[in-house]
Amino acid sequence: MKKMNRSICCIGAGYIGGPTMAVIADHNHDRKVVVVDINKERIDAWNSDKLPIFEPGLAEVVKRRRGKNLFFSTDIDKAIRDCDIIFVGVNTPTKTFGRGAGCASDLQYWEATARNIVKVANRDKIVVEKSTLPVRTAEAMESILKRHPKYHFEVLSNPEFLAEGTAIADLEKPDRVLIGGHQTAKGKAAIKALADVYGTWVPKERILTTNLWSSELSKLAANAFLAQRVSSINSLSALCETTGADVEEVARAIGMDSRIGPKFLKTGPGFGGSCFKKDILNLVYICESYGLNEVADYWQQVVLMNEYQQERLVGNIIKTMFNTLANKKIAVFGFAFKANTSDTRESPAIAITQMLAEERAEIVITDPKALKHVAEDLGPLAAKIKTTTDPYAAAKDADAIVLLTDWEEYKTLDYKRLYASMRKPAFLFDGRNILPHAQLRKLGFDVKAIGK
Repeated sequence: MKKMNRSICCIGAGYIGGPTMAVIADHNHDRKVVVVDINKERIDAWNSDKLPIFEPGLAEVVKRRRGKNLFFSTDIDKAIRDCDIIFVGVNTPTKTFGRGAGCASDLQYWEATARNIVKVANRDKIVVEKSTLPVRTAEAMESILKRHPKYHFEVLSNPEFLAEGTAIADLEKPDRVLIGGHQTAKGKAAIKALADVYGTWVPKERILTTNLWSSELSKLAANAFLAQRVSSINSLSALCETTGADVEEVARAIGMDSRIGPKFLKTGPGFGGSCFKKDILNLVYICESYGLNEVADYWQQVVLMNEYQQERLVGNIIKTMFNTLANKKIAVFGFAFKANTSDTRESPAIAITQMLAEERAEIVITDPKALKHVAEDLGPLAAKIKTTTDPYAAAKDADAIVLLTDWEEYKTLDYKRLYASMRKPAFLFDGRNILPHAQLRKLGFDVKAIGK
């Protein structure tokens, strides 16, 4: 490959592209980094003081580098021509149609991107898979890119392992940076070129290189293992409630085993976010495609347990509130799938709100960052749902508070004031087990926790 011009572009200005490119620009001042997207509204937001996503620390990084060596644009073709390293971070949602619907990834945007690279490229390029993709997708991408009669495109896999809410911290001090590529001369040169980008701040021992297929599978496997832990502890929470055990004591006991560790053993309403469910279902589909049905069934159960936890939570609410929610006001505290993000994709709050609405409850949702997604996530149902950023307004005259997102500010609310404003008996369902239950009971709340 010829000497590179050191410019980088990322196609896709979402949760992957925006934060990743901002941090790369922040550590590579001599490189021009351009983030492009067909969505003009999104790009305009990246160029404003109100970024399209909320992530602690992101705004500061963007402000530091925007207009210097970090740029946001809708001119995708120019960005492709001007750079030698192209990150592809376009959306790869789960298919909603045809074969594989509900499990397989919808790769139409990814394929359109690959074809556009071939169409407008003006020299050799390194193309980096950044979106979460099925195993051996790089092979399909290569089959499109190699059709170019003149230029060579080396494809690398560089999956992201970011946790929303801590994405900037994860990027600044990653557990590992994984780069997969062909073990050929050109492949190794491309791997080194990408490793040099990260090497400006990531220690060399944390940059791992593999073949393409191992890299692609590692991303799916990592999310599947993490989701499995969430479903495992949630399954035990049901048993704890039945037997009188305390799930937090159980989690603490098993988490002290060095072979297990304490992470992702926090019970709750189930996992959410853009990756866990999608990646597991993708893994299920791949396994079924290769005839590994028992393996597919194993991972499918992780998703089923997640859905069961949400149904179980709603069932407990109905049972506790005298087997009827009709015309009772319920204040839902938290709509984002986790704290410190505005992301609501696959948030447990969506399914739980829908189930509560089916019982004809009057619902008010409060969340500090995620209310803008309520209308899109709930569809026609949203017209019947009230929203407010003020938790005290949400709880006024409510029969129950259902806490679904572990926002830190929910721990410090004046619960005496909340209790005084509610109808009695006042129920509080702590779906995250983050509140002082004994103190709340002394105030008069009828408190229900998960796994206790």
